This record gives sequence, structure tokens and C-alpha cells, in this order.
Amino acid sequence: MNNILISLKKFLSNKNTVTILGVLVGIVVLYLAYNWRVNQAITPVKVPYAKEEISARTLITADMIGYMEVPQSMVTSNKNLITSGSAVIGKYVSYAATIPANGLFYSELVMDAKEMPDSAFADIPDGYTIYSLKVDLHTTYGNSIFPNNKIDLFFKATDDDGKVIFARLIKSIKVLAVKDSQGRHVFETTTEDRQPSELLFAVPDDMYLLLMKAGYISSDVDILPIPRNAKYTASAGETEVTSDYIKEFILSKTTYLPEETTSNTTTDTTTD
Repeated sequence: MNNILISLKKFLSNKNTVTILGVLVGIVVLYLAYNWRVNQAITPVKVPYAKEEISARTLITADMIGYMEVPQSMVTSNKNLITSGSAVIGKYVSYAATIPANGLFYSELVMDAKEMPDSAFADIPDGYTIYSLKVDLHTTYGNSIFPNNKIDLFFKATDDDGKVIFARLIKSIKVLAVKDSQGRHVFETTTEDRQPSELLFAVPDDMYLLLMKAGYISSDVDILPIPRNAKYTASAGETEVTSDYIKEFILSKTTYLPEETTSNTTTDTTTD
């Protein structure tokens, strides 16, 4: 027994032996690591998919989705791929997308109810009113104005001397929605060709009155939306009237009516 131990000790103390064993251990480690990574990449993962086409703004229910297996590598390379049914059930398809039959769900395609464009109407601050501006394909620059864009509104009219007035009236106004003549959101589907008919904004009450008065002056008056770029939307300041001249021009063509409160009062005329 002692001879065996002595021989083994000599064998292990040999530098060549240690080198060979080190190489063998390294190969085994690399092999095991390689197999682990391969298995991780090809191990199937269950993800939800649409059993039918789901249109924009549709509430996703359990009966609309099924589950399929995809390679783990697909999940790893697509960070936005949703892998859980609970992450889509009860949510809505984005207003700007349609999920095709057998299509997978991605985070940018689904929204909570509060993220949907119309939900912004319910959260309008006190003292604000929805203003609707009539538009068409031409005045929206070929459908180039989108919800959440910040744009400018320009004013065009003819003064009493027959001269054209044209200048910016309001800057940095946020578009809440773009709708067609039937009240449907223009960008909620890619399968229909919807034409813009109105832009919706939420503005302070005094600005709402100014815009409405401008629209009623005459058929010669136009309020024109002017789109800006993404940087303008990201860094634009407060929404405000930028031309006192145009504001005064509009007000000079209209009459101010103070708000009146009618109260019923009873006068006690009974005498002792």
C-alpha cells in the first residue's frame, strides 16, 4: 500500500503530469460550459401569441391568446418580447398597431388603459377644455402630425384694409389625438386608410375662447397646424399665445359676454 502511495505521489509531483491534468481539466470545463450554453440557447420557452388578428385599441382577453414554444436564444435576443400571458391579458393593443394572427406580443405593441390616447381626455386639468381643429390630409402635411407631437398654430385672415395677416398665434401646443370624420383614431390601424379630419388639443379656457372666436370671425379666417421636429416636441416650452396683435385683432371682432349667475332669492316681506 505504501508503495502505491509513493508511486502516486511521484506521479503527481511530475511537472508534465500536472500540465497534462490541467489541460484535461480545462477541456472538461470548456466542454461542460459549451454544452450548458448550447442547451440554454435551444431549450424551448413558452410565449403567448395571438390566435386571431387583434385590432388596435382592443382589450386583450385570455381567449385571444395561445402559447407556443420558441428557442431561448430568441427570447434573449429580443428584449421586448413578452414571455408571460399575464403581461398581455387585460391590456390593450396600441392605438398605432395591429397584432396579426399567430403574431407574438412585444412590449411596444401593448398598453395599459391609462396609456391609451383617449384616457388623456379624462385627465384634463381643471380650467382646461378640449379644442377641435378641422384638418385634412393636406393641412396635416400628408398625415405627418401624430398624437403627442407638439406643434404651432398659425393664424391667417384679411384685415379691414384688405391686407393678409399671417403669423404664429400659439406655440408648443400638444396634439392629444388625430381622428377621422367618424371619430376614429387615424393611426390606430395599419390595415385601413383613414383620412385625418380633426386634431384634438386640451387648452386653458381663455385660450379655448380665443380659438373659438377666431374660427367664428368669418370664413376667411384659418387656423393652420404647423408641425415641428422631434427635438421641438421634446424641448418645447409652455403652450402660450405668441402674438398680442392677432389676439387683439380677434377680440376686436367679437364681443365679451361676462358670465352671469342666476340665483333665486326670496325676500321676506312679512311684518310683525
